[in-house]
Amino acid sequence: MSTEKQQGVTGLSATLLQWMGTALVTIVWISSGLFGLYILAFYAAAAYQGEMNRWNKVLPELYGPSSGTANAGIGLHFAAGGIILILGSIQLIDAIRNRYPSFHRWVGRVYVLASVFAGLGGLSFILIKGTIGGMVMDIGFGLYGALMLICATETFRHARARRIELHRAWALRLYALAIGSWLYRMDYGFWILLTDGWGHEDYFTGPFDKVMAFFFYLPNLLVAEIFIQKLKSKTSLAFNLVGTLLLLAVNGFLVLGTYFFTKHYWGPAILTWITG
Repeated sequence: MSTEKQQGVTGLSATLLQWMGTALVTIVWISSGLFGLYILAFYAAAAYQGEMNRWNKVLPELYGPSSGTANAGIGLHFAAGGIILILGSIQLIDAIRNRYPSFHRWVGRVYVLASVFAGLGGLSFILIKGTIGGMVMDIGFGLYGALMLICATETFRHARARRIELHRAWALRLYALAIGSWLYRMDYGFWILLTDGWGHEDYFTGPFDKVMAFFFYLPNLLVAEIFIQKLKSKTSLAFNLVGTLLLLAVNGFLVLGTYFFTKHYWGPAILTWITG
């Protein structure tokens, strides 16, 4: 293939990768925003109404009447998590970031602060009470919380120092972690639907549960690195094609999952919350 044709094919593959990336951001924004509203409608509303025992219908033994500090920690985690899911995608929109920099900065401060609260709330719950799944889940979720704090700190630190490229890279990593709780539910929903819950046990101690203790956020960071590398430099044809296929598969998975969960779970809870 001539150099000119090769450059044309590489440019086309880069455009396809960009389109897949834009589609991913759009799908994630809509889906994670709906899940964020669901978190506020179900968990935060239950806490406000003094009916926190409703939490246990979704996650067994999450709420304990005698575990006030742990309950406060996980409540903070849920409330802050709902906020970051709703606000996170706004920060990725170039038009808003470029036209309204002050708005971007203020939303960013709230977003980073909510990420810190979500991380601290989850870690405090793990340290005080531990997760239902035992040591493996404690380690997986604990690492998730620690990475959330690190990424939030680095995002804010580089923004203050005006190191824009580093700031954006860490902001993407933070966003990849922020949507982890949303993907955790979607992964479980699909797994139970397709395999009838093979490897999952009621107290999250099965082989699938142990994999999911890490899987709900580590692949997200891999996808984030694809975006970061794309921003940093020109990419090869192979990189663009692999990235496009990966994002195409992710987009299809998310569209199907968003439809299923909105219809059966998130939508009814949100409507009940809005209509009272």
